[in-house]
Amino acid sequence: MKEYKLKRGFKPESERIYSVLDECFPSEITRDGDKFVTSYGVFSNLTVRIEGKKLAVDTVSDRSVTDDEIILDTNKRFRDFLLKATGYTAKERLKASKKETSK
Repeated sequence: MKEYKLKRGFKPESERIYSVLDECFPSEITRDGDKFVTSYGVFSNLTVRIEGKKLAVDTVSDRSVTDDEIILDTNKRFRDFLLKATGYTAKERLKASKKETSK
């Protein structure tokens, strides 16, 4: 599981996260309590939830998928989802992650 900090102005609201997830991953999304669960492309399971003021994401990859187009599409959609959900770009998330591990 990976936790992502939300940028100021990006509220930790379940409905907002659901709409971003629905926009980025055109697949069936099920609600399990406070979690949203879906599968798409190389993700056999993608679980998203709000924990406090952070976005918690748990992914399970299907290693049998070897089609490069599917892999690249899934990665792009995942990065887009994280940008729209957290407000941080990949570079900003990497910088924040490095800062957290150096503490």
